[in-house]
Amino acid sequence: MGFVFIYPFLFLISATFKTNEEILASNSLIPSSFSLNAYVEGWKGVGQYNFGIFFANTFKVVIPVVAFTIVSSVLVAYGFARFRFKGNRILFLIMLSTLMLPNAILIIPKYILFRQMHWLDSYLPFVVPSLFATSPFFIFAMVQFLRGVPRELDESAMIDGCGTFRTLVQIIVPLCKPSIFSIGIFQFIWTWNDFFNPLIYLNSVKKYTLMLGLRIAIDAQSAVSWNQVMAMSFLSTLPCILLFFFCQRYFIEGIATTGLKG
Repeated sequence: MGFVFIYPFLFLISATFKTNEEILASNSLIPSSFSLNAYVEGWKGVGQYNFGIFFANTFKVVIPVVAFTIVSSVLVAYGFARFRFKGNRILFLIMLSTLMLPNAILIIPKYILFRQMHWLDSYLPFVVPSLFATSPFFIFAMVQFLRGVPRELDESAMIDGCGTFRTLVQIIVPLCKPSIFSIGIFQFIWTWNDFFNPLIYLNSVKKYTLMLGLRIAIDAQSAVSWNQVMAMSFLSTLPCILLFFFCQRYFIEGIATTGLKG
């Protein structure tokens, strides 16, 4: 069963070394001849914009979005999990209720708002919302993890002279490393693979992210060079695969312990 599920990915890698004719005529994972021409030609992209530009643009979006999402989600979750204030439960329920809202019904008001703020054709619609903890799933996951961290640690830190923020940074955050890694991996993959939002907010080809670059690479030619498309598709998935394998220990630990108490 594992081979059945991984076969399409193996075929993707194999197809990067094949010719177009062989890709369409054979399902074999072993190409008749190996050639790196698909990588060389595919990297050239479309016109004056190669895939180096698309990769750089994607990192310009992904890195700040992931960093700001982690920071803002941890701060908001810490407030919900550790402090009792008027309206705490109501605000938490309102935050959770936004999980039920699909992106499709939010895209129009968000587009109008960003257009009025003159943010279209820039990366601000991606970066700025991440500063304000607009991902309720991550906040909820972080709150559940924090509820499993004993409050006695906060009290001990307070006795030793730590303030609220110092307790968070020096005591809580190191203990929440598995959950923070999980948030980072999820947000990295979701932002990296996002096609719809860049399509809506970005107009200039020079600002296109990787997913849009793959799309125009297909549309730019009357006859699609599938080996080049496969080669660039494989390169586009590589960062996500490497990130997951390097961080999988923390990721699995974060998923396994989220929601546990004691």
